[in-house]
Amino acid sequence: MAIIDTEATLHDAHRDNHTHRDVNGGWLRPAVFGAMDGLVSNFALMAGVAGGAVSQQTIIITGLSGLAAGAFSMAAGEYTSVASQRELVEAELDVERRELRKHPADEERELAELYVSRGVDADLAREVARQLSRDPEQALEIHAREELGIDPYDLPSPTVAAVSSFGSFALGALIPVLPYLLGASALWPAVLLALLGLFACGAVVAKVTARTWWFSGLRQLALGGAAAGVTYLLGTLFGTAIG
Repeated sequence: MAIIDTEATLHDAHRDNHTHRDVNGGWLRPAVFGAMDGLVSNFALMAGVAGGAVSQQTIIITGLSGLAAGAFSMAAGEYTSVASQRELVEAELDVERRELRKHPADEERELAELYVSRGVDADLAREVARQLSRDPEQALEIHAREELGIDPYDLPSPTVAAVSSFGSFALGALIPVLPYLLGASALWPAVLLALLGLFACGAVVAKVTARTWWFSGLRQLALGGAAAGVTYLLGTLFGTAIG
């Protein structure tokens, strides 16, 4: 009994320790990258305009316009992309559904051959395919998973994708505008807040990667800071030339 209890304890410990990262990132990855996109693009846009030595009001209008335009663009693009993908998947599911209705024996044989190709004994593969094919909806789900690599009952929502993209982008884009809305008249408070936001976004991204939080944070800070620096320089040059 003691030996059995010890083995069970070791098994439970192995199960608890043998975990993997969420390679898809779940909701965290698109949310963080959406916010990061809004932060970098609007920060760089505002830095470029500020480099042209314009008024505080012009910078605020630019920042808010960049926030609105970018958020609506992200939402529309994400909605169209996810809706198109979903429509394509649904069309393929309709094809598979018709094949299962018209040629059930061929589809059952195809499923058995798939399992055989993965190392299952032929007799066992045929029996598994036969049992799984009893229920048409279950057969459709199995074929969709095995042939298309999708779950027909868990398709992405275009509306959810659009709303989440709009919100995360707008949140990121608001960061460099916030100091100006609170009364700042110089660029440096926006730069400081934006750089902190870039580092924080990069650190959060480390949750879905193998990098350390400080490396990921510094990398994103450097990339976003470089983008803003280049646009500021261009804004200064253009402002001088036009002025």
